Amino acid sequence: MKIKKFIISALFLAIGFILHQLTPPFLFGMKPDFLLVMMFIAIFAAEDYKLTICIGLISGLLTAATTTFPGGQISNIIDKIITSQIVYIMFKLLRYKLNKNISMILIAVIGTFISGIIFLTSAFFIVGLPITFKALVLTVVLPATVVNSIVSFIIFKIVNTALKYSIQN
Repeated sequence: MKIKKFIISALFLAIGFILHQLTPPFLFGMKPDFLLVMMFIAIFAAEDYKLTICIGLISGLLTAATTTFPGGQISNIIDKIITSQIVYIMFKLLRYKLNKNISMILIAVIGTFISGIIFLTSAFFIVGLPITFKALVLTVVLPATVVNSIVSFIIFKIVNTALKYSIQN
């Protein structure tokens, strides 16, 4: 693993963390999970399994530190570690089959949905849910999936352009 990949991944996660902190909730207390978006982009840019494990763990710790879900700290860590592994596998499977932009949209949709389901499932078993699982999926996970997918595509295009012109391989 190259130190450059670690630094770029750390920058992406830091940017995601800051955006996550600064974004106000706008729909039933839900806000776009910029840290999740940047986790996807960091995994895409890293293309390294060991680094993906680190990215997932750090993302989980950062979201655990900032969660507004009652008792959601452990669930956030579980969610991000598992989601990062699934996203890495999806990136590897889609890498040469689809355009990068289409791959990113698909991964953002599937990854965000899976992340929400894993979070709710682990929260259900660890601390319980304030309302029904189905209601949370319909009112939080699905809208977050739509918003995160749009945000992922936009940020991915920006990051891709910036990386193309600023970093020499």
